[in-house]
Amino acid sequence: MRGWSSAALPVVVAATIVAACSSSDEAPAPTLTGQALLDPNNCLPCHADQFREWSGSMHAYAGEDPVFTAMNKRMQRETNGQAGDFCVACHAPVAVRLGLTKDGLNLAELPAYARGVTCYFCHSTDAVEGTHNNPLHLATDDTLRGGFDRPMKGTPHKASYSTLHDREQRDSARLCGACHDVVTPEGAHIERTFTEWEGSLYSKPGQLPCGKCHMDGRSGFAANVDGAPQRRVHDHSMAAVDVALTPFTQMEAQRAAVQQLLDATLLGKLCVKQSPTGILAEVTLDNAFAGHNFPSGASQDRRAWVEIVAYREGAVVFSSGVAEEKKPITALADPNLWLLRDKIFGKDGAEVHMFWQAASVESNQLTASVTTDPTDPAFYHSVTRTYPLPSPAPDRVTMRARMRPVDFDLLDDLVATGDLDAAILDKIPTFDLASTVKEWTRDGGFRCVE
Repeated sequence: MRGWSSAALPVVVAATIVAACSSSDEAPAPTLTGQALLDPNNCLPCHADQFREWSGSMHAYAGEDPVFTAMNKRMQRETNGQAGDFCVACHAPVAVRLGLTKDGLNLAELPAYARGVTCYFCHSTDAVEGTHNNPLHLATDDTLRGGFDRPMKGTPHKASYSTLHDREQRDSARLCGACHDVVTPEGAHIERTFTEWEGSLYSKPGQLPCGKCHMDGRSGFAANVDGAPQRRVHDHSMAAVDVALTPFTQMEAQRAAVQQLLDATLLGKLCVKQSPTGILAEVTLDNAFAGHNFPSGASQDRRAWVEIVAYREGAVVFSSGVAEEKKPITALADPNLWLLRDKIFGKDGAEVHMFWQAASVESNQLTASVTTDPTDPAFYHSVTRTYPLPSPAPDRVTMRARMRPVDFDLLDDLVATGDLDAAILDKIPTFDLASTVKEWTRDGGFRCVE
């Protein structure tokens, strides 16, 4: 099983760090500098909770992800290496900054501290010098930055406060947004999570930067040492949508955290009505609680859709969005399918699957909230779709919104070119969003179920 473990920490280094983790008023010379700061295992003795959470995160997994590895391998081949560090600059940024890789093809050969998005990479950032494709500037002063304005004295590394690391500050979203906004070499803005957040209600003063949703706060200790004060600490598992697909630490906890986040994202409503033209089902989805559009991120690869099924005397009389196992949802011959995703197109206008070919984007997402003022027309941003149901009225109608972090049309393409192991197809999850699971029954009459 790949992943991070305290077993990788040399005993001598561990003892030195633990001894330096004190609450003395006299600040000794830092024991962690230079190369030692690069290794997340050197954070473990004092920051065990944060290390555990991070080690099961997609940040820790970013350099191991087989879909990333397959797409990067194919991209380098198809561009004759011209794509360079386009992917790996975000998936293993320390390796790029240290000059250990130029294209990410040798990540498996590199030391663990150079793969993934590490403690050092985020906490040494002192400036954001752009809006996309990882324009983060790393300090060279051996100082790790965080969200506490009064760091403990006597720490084994130099520490300072930064608004970029304080989830209470709007500025902190820029740190996340630097990688979570991607523009292709052809100019297509294929990932827009930060831009979407900037245009939402959540970016306004006093609202919710990224960390307020993706790094839950709790009362605890930033460092597990004697004399450490109680702080407002934050979850470093940073759940979102993607999950580990190969053996990795804390996989079950990771999927549970993703499910919990998705369950609280949308609001759903199902109405069954008698109309002059027949019986209709109306499905409404409201992106009420995401701080960005839904789905977001690599939306050209993600699939979110509505499944609706009508029954009469136990038999299915109408269905839409019923997914087949290991089949892309786009393969359904379903004229009523409500599918949320982005489409990407090459320079010739033809649809493509691979992001590096994208020159333009056609988006179909649920937009984020932009105002709390109900008198503002923009307050109402939910979307309703209508489905024709057969007469006489069904006995029962069910609905749910479903989501795959990545779907099989892309994955099948990568398998076909030999870049992805077909065994990965068995690991792709389909999430059901609990807040959208609704059931209407005829004995309650024509009505809405919320």
